[in-house]
Amino acid sequence: MRANYLFTSESVAEGHPDKVCDRISDEIVDLVYREAAKTGVNPWGVRIACETLATTNRVIIAGEVRLPPSLMKKDKDGKDVINPSKFKAAARRAIRDIGYEQDGFHWKKARIDVLLHSQSADIAQGVDNASDQQGDEGAGDQGIMFGYACRETPDLMPAPIYYSHRILHLLATARKKGEGDVAKLGPDAKSQVTVRYIDGKPAEVTSIVLSTQHLDDSWDSAKVRSVVEPYIREAIGELKIADDCNWYINPTGKFVIGGPDGDAGLTGRKIIVDTYGGSAPHGGGAFSGKDTTKVDRSAAYAARYLAKNVVAAGLADRCTIQIAYAIGIAQPLSVYVDLHGTGKVTEDQVEAAIRKSMDLSPSGIRRHLDLNKPIYAKTSAYGHFGRKAGRDGSFSWERTDLVKALKEAIKA
Repeated sequence: MRANYLFTSESVAEGHPDKVCDRISDEIVDLVYREAAKTGVNPWGVRIACETLATTNRVIIAGEVRLPPSLMKKDKDGKDVINPSKFKAAARRAIRDIGYEQDGFHWKKARIDVLLHSQSADIAQGVDNASDQQGDEGAGDQGIMFGYACRETPDLMPAPIYYSHRILHLLATARKKGEGDVAKLGPDAKSQVTVRYIDGKPAEVTSIVLSTQHLDDSWDSAKVRSVVEPYIREAIGELKIADDCNWYINPTGKFVIGGPDGDAGLTGRKIIVDTYGGSAPHGGGAFSGKDTTKVDRSAAYAARYLAKNVVAAGLADRCTIQIAYAIGIAQPLSVYVDLHGTGKVTEDQVEAAIRKSMDLSPSGIRRHLDLNKPIYAKTSAYGHFGRKAGRDGSFSWERTDLVKALKEAIKA
């Protein structure tokens, strides 16, 4: 492990075209869970994989679902088909909340097409009944998922992605409150933070990049910097900003046309932003738009939960966990732990403790983290990890309530 180096991570705001699509897809997931609860449908039976495409005043929602009756209607032949009205309404609410009311992308004017269809029976049979009979349901797909935690920040996240997220989150909050000139910023933005590590620990920020949409056509880069710099300094907080730090604020100049009007967006294209900013491996699967039978989402949450609890328990200062699945099989094929030379115990001991402390079948993860809820829209921007667990059950994978069980399993 290197001791002295520079490392950079980026974040994108909720108004970035890809994040608009992630938000809409996750609003659809929440809508389905909410309607299931409202109509007495068992939330364990919810299935959805929703993809969104956005471009100039156009949104297309596609994918496969198993829906509560309240989201269906009869066609002219008397067959049950998807009723698009509530899906369109959910998308419009999301776009309005993000803040898009510009000519090329407006929450009220955009055309929205809903092209959802029923879930494949072939996939459904593999998910509904685990073929290894070691869980209530099988994994929704094959794949590998990673979780990571380290002692660089209070939330046990890598510093570069942590501060990149904080910058954009603070600016978005201020923009929506209408605080002075910051209210003239647009929803679309990207940030990037480079951190110098000395002896393996974050020591100072050496470069800051921010490109943000602004609604006042007269603004230049200097004006934008004068507006955003106080929020950047607040976001970085106690970590030192180097005296010779390079600031690149709207380095290309004017940025008025933003969002899907400036660049098309798709669900699932910001998977490194969603996770650890490149500080840890990624299995390749996106999260947004998927119910939690899809281990791309639920097992990645479980892996983060386990890694965070390993570090919180004092078993290591850094922890990477990989979990692998096969479609239709409940239990993972493998669990791999890397403590990066910081472990107080061995990796073998942690792997065994993880198996004892948590059922890693899809149904076991959903039960343990209480995932059958409409809690996903808020995950769609500013990272799925390093967030505060909410009273509504959101970000339950950020809790550190497994510390005692892991310690006891290590001792056994």
